[in-house]
Amino acid sequence: MRLLSTSCGWNREDNRGRVLNSGMIYLLLLLCVILTCHGCPDKCLCVSQTVKCQNQDLNDIPHSLPNNTKVLFVTGNDISGISVDSFPTRLELLTDLYLSGNEIESVDVQAFENLPNLVRLDLSNNNILNFSERAFPSENKVQVLNLSSTFHNHTFMDEFLGFLQSGNLDQLTVLDLSNNDLVILPDDIFSSLSHLVNLSLQNSSIISIPNGTLKVPLRDLDLRDNSLRDLPTATLVQFDHKPGLRIQLAGNPWRCDCFIEDMLLWLKNTTQIVDRQYLTCADPEALRRSHLLHLELSQLKCLGDMEGVLETSYVFLGLVLALIGVIFLLVLYLNRKGIKRWMYNIRDACRDHMEGYHYRYEINSDPRLANLSINSDV
Repeated sequence: MRLLSTSCGWNREDNRGRVLNSGMIYLLLLLCVILTCHGCPDKCLCVSQTVKCQNQDLNDIPHSLPNNTKVLFVTGNDISGISVDSFPTRLELLTDLYLSGNEIESVDVQAFENLPNLVRLDLSNNNILNFSERAFPSENKVQVLNLSSTFHNHTFMDEFLGFLQSGNLDQLTVLDLSNNDLVILPDDIFSSLSHLVNLSLQNSSIISIPNGTLKVPLRDLDLRDNSLRDLPTATLVQFDHKPGLRIQLAGNPWRCDCFIEDMLLWLKNTTQIVDRQYLTCADPEALRRSHLLHLELSQLKCLGDMEGVLETSYVFLGLVLALIGVIFLLVLYLNRKGIKRWMYNIRDACRDHMEGYHYRYEINSDPRLANLSINSDV
């Protein structure tokens, strides 16, 4: 009986402990659910430490974000600018911020000041006109920056991309500037990005590789679908000094004439161009769509260029001569009366002169008139 009683008492205490533990776990789960629901902004979805506010026609970034937010998506809305008021509370855990497709035009001073641990920032598919050099905190941790399809006016490119030269993104390793209207990048624009290893300039109308691009420790450089016609010898030398660099060049309109000889020789002996088998000629017409790797130096001629120059010169000469002719006719027309009078005077002078010759001829031909002429002279 004593053993039975002891056993029953132990079972009751064990059951009571189990019920108590289950209750505590339930209360904790309920509390977490309540806090999560309470902290999730309107029109947003909160799952664990990820907040998604996508395609909700928001005009501003929601302010009531949970303090434990690690990943934030605010995409496809109508947010015109990012300022210090966009993140009024400090989010210590936020590492990933996606702001793609919001029609953002400005990123103001201290816009990301309250995001000290931000690592990945996506600002793609916006229309940024102003990007402050002091948008990021002085000791930020941004490593990945996506600015694809963001800058569409190359006239003010120096001003737009000035924040890259400020030296405030020294932890940046990946930069995406693809699908922008860049054309010509400022010199040494990437020189302050001392950790940059991956740079994408795809489809950005680039006509030349800016000085200083290869001064950073790049490992991957994407230059596909730009407007490159050839690569200068100096650029090829810089490529050779970075044997670990991998470059993509397909989709550029290469001009296959005598000026591309150095590039062609280099291309056939390098392994740095990962898509070299896809490089084709755009000019001249005879070599269009020919693969650069299959070209022989004997096929690279400058004759076509000289013919074009001569043809242009002939056309220009013809236009000049036509203009001179028009001016001459115009002068004749404006002075037609004076010219007519001048021609009449010449005609009269010629007539008088001819009459004098005729008179002398008649005198010389008649002996009687000749003697008369001699006597009259005496």
